[in-house]
Amino acid sequence: MPKVTQQHMDARRKQILDAARRCFLRGGFHSTSMQDLFAESGLSAGAVYRHFTSKDEMILAIAEENMRDVLDITVAVAVNRQGRSMGEVLAELLDVIRAKSAEEDVAGLAVLVWGEAMRNRSLADKLDHLMGGIRANLVTLVRENQERGGLPMSATAEGIASAMLSVLPGYILQVALLDPAVVAEVPDAVRALWPAPGAPTGER
Repeated sequence: MPKVTQQHMDARRKQILDAARRCFLRGGFHSTSMQDLFAESGLSAGAVYRHFTSKDEMILAIAEENMRDVLDITVAVAVNRQGRSMGEVLAELLDVIRAKSAEEDVAGLAVLVWGEAMRNRSLADKLDHLMGGIRANLVTLVRENQERGGLPMSATAEGIASAMLSVLPGYILQVALLDPAVVAEVPDAVRALWPAPGAPTGER
C-alpha cells in the first residue's frame, strides 16, 4: 500500500474541519449529527473517525484553531518586546479576528463555542487554558507599558490585562451579529484609547 504522507493527513483533517464548521454554523452543534458531517465532507465514516473519534473532538479542535492566531500574536509580541503600545497589540488582535471571520465566520463559531462551553467541561477547560496563555502574555506587555509610562501604575498589570481582554468577546459578538460597518472603526479606536507613551496629543 502507498504510504500516506503527513501533507495528505493534514489536508484531510482540514477538509473534515471545514465541513464541520459549515454544518455547525448552519444547524448548531447539537442538531448536527455525525452522518451530517460525513455527507458534508464527502468522506466515509472510517475516514472521518481516523482523525476525530467524536463530534466533541471536532468542536475542541475548531475552538483551539479559532484562538491559535490570537495566542500566536501575543506570544510573538511578548517574546520580541517590540515596544509597541497596548492599543496597537489589541488592535492587531481585532484585525485578525475580523479577517478570519470574513473567511471562515470565526466570530459566529466563537459564539457557538461559548454556549457549548457552559455544558462541556472539556471545552471549558480548553478555552480556559488558551485564554490563560493570552492573558499571561498581555500581563507581560502591560507591565512593560507601565514601566515606560504608557499605562497607569494605580491598577495591577493583571487587572489591566483582564480589562483589555474583555474587549475581545464584545468585539467578536458584534462581528457575529451586526453589520461589519458597525465595528469597522473599533481597531483604530483601541489604538487611540491606549496609545504609545509620549504620543502627540493629536494622535490620542
